[in-house]
Amino acid sequence: MKSKPTLKELAKELGVSTSTVSKALSNSPEISELTKIKIKEFAQLKNYKPNSIAKNLKNQRSYTIGVILPNILNPFFAKVFSGIELYANEKGYNLITCMSNESLEKEKQMIEMLDNGAIDGFILALAEETQKENNFTHIYNVLRDGTPVVLFDRIASELKCDKVIVDDFDSAAEATQYLIDTNCKKIALFSTINNLSVGKLRENGYKEALQNNKIKFDATLALLTDSDEGFDEKMSTLILDKKPDAIFAVDEYAAVAAMKFCLKNGFNVPNDISIIGFADGLWSRRMTPSLSTISQHAPEIGQKTAELIIKRIEEISDSETEKIFETVVIKTCLLYTSPSPRDRQKSRMPSSA
Repeated sequence: MKSKPTLKELAKELGVSTSTVSKALSNSPEISELTKIKIKEFAQLKNYKPNSIAKNLKNQRSYTIGVILPNILNPFFAKVFSGIELYANEKGYNLITCMSNESLEKEKQMIEMLDNGAIDGFILALAEETQKENNFTHIYNVLRDGTPVVLFDRIASELKCDKVIVDDFDSAAEATQYLIDTNCKKIALFSTINNLSVGKLRENGYKEALQNNKIKFDATLALLTDSDEGFDEKMSTLILDKKPDAIFAVDEYAAVAAMKFCLKNGFNVPNDISIIGFADGLWSRRMTPSLSTISQHAPEIGQKTAELIIKRIEEISDSETEKIFETVVIKTCLLYTSPSPRDRQKSRMPSSA
């Protein structure tokens, strides 16, 4: 049995955008009568049937948002999704959620599958491979067709759409400064996400704090990898050989791995070594003693992302006016669970005679 064509396939054969086909089939006044007739006749010839489940016949909206996440096992993305879901449900929208599993090809497939009139807009964080390959053609195509897109966390600055991010650079600089203020002299930098945009921003924030304090960056104190494979062994060697008095970890895996190793090998945290990490999940919360973390306010990111996409979906389109897109920055906060900088500094100062 021959499959029925999708809205996107009709648009491709006609040489017009998906948005034009959709508007023509719904008798939109934005489309000329001649174009409407041409598209309707072609749709009938191809036996095209609109997705009655997906489309609300009154206003041609599905009230459904496509959400594509890189990795649902990552506590951060799970928390962001909870924020998206809460806000979307309050506004009467449903969600179709897919996982890219950090794959560019899978991300393309998910977008192509949903971009047929079934959803009104996309929310996504770019897959690891998408950022590595710097390949955003599939997202350019969606934006060109008029479908709203909101990116969060892992973004591409060249894509013209709304974005929600955290202050990765500033928060990394502030966390490193915090360690410097506690009299730390040898601050190691650990990362298993060096291939991601957020990883680079946090690394640069760390270096900025060192520079501001006239501390030379020591590459032998930095362990920067693209994955957790082989990380633990390299990390343990660095800690034992270089003996840092503090560690700044740019992701949760690196932070928790460092904490576990230090505790297992007799280090007193934070008196022997301080550890601060970008960590907002279950792993870090279950550590004893507690891990000092930079909270990214993931549910707030999710709610703001949903707010932006629904705003774009419901706004009255004006093809004559160029859209002005927003980049919303969510401020992080440092959850320091160990002694204060003043107490820590006192513990390191030699006692007076």
